[in-house]
Amino acid sequence: MVLKNFRDPNLMINMKKMVLTLAACMVVMSMSIKSQAQNQHVLTKFGDDVGTLDGIIKAYYDVVSVKKGEKVNFERDSLLHIPGVRVGSAGMDAKGAPVLHYTSLKQYHRESDAYMEKNGFYEHETSRQVQNIRNIYHAWSTYESRYTPDGKVIAMGTNSIELYFDGKRFWILGWFYD
Repeated sequence: MVLKNFRDPNLMINMKKMVLTLAACMVVMSMSIKSQAQNQHVLTKFGDDVGTLDGIIKAYYDVVSVKKGEKVNFERDSLLHIPGVRVGSAGMDAKGAPVLHYTSLKQYHRESDAYMEKNGFYEHETSRQVQNIRNIYHAWSTYESRYTPDGKVIAMGTNSIELYFDGKRFWILGWFYD
């Protein structure tokens, strides 16, 4: 008798409807949570929007863009990152061997700010792919670098950026470029 009811076409149709309805509800809830994370505007004292993914990625690029002779603002950059963040770059040495430079944000600024301030440096995003699971986000962000905003491209690459959304704002957990 149980097997006969299980094979009942009406029962199967009702079960399929319930499963589809449940799946649709889960998708809607997931989209709602994501849209909440994307629509809260939280500003740092420098006016950077860290409440949205687009806002913090924009700030990530803005903070390293500096006019020749001006100063890079380490404090502004540090407010985008979780305390104690580690950052770096990957590449190849002169012999073609892989190398990884992994350091603190403060040390990264010590090593790079003078060059950017002396020459000017502008970096902007050209494309982005994002994956996330709940509150952890990973952005593959391609970029172009120039000495002036409309100057010749001097470098192109990809930033790998890990972010955390704490319910109010995004924090950069770390980044690497190649």
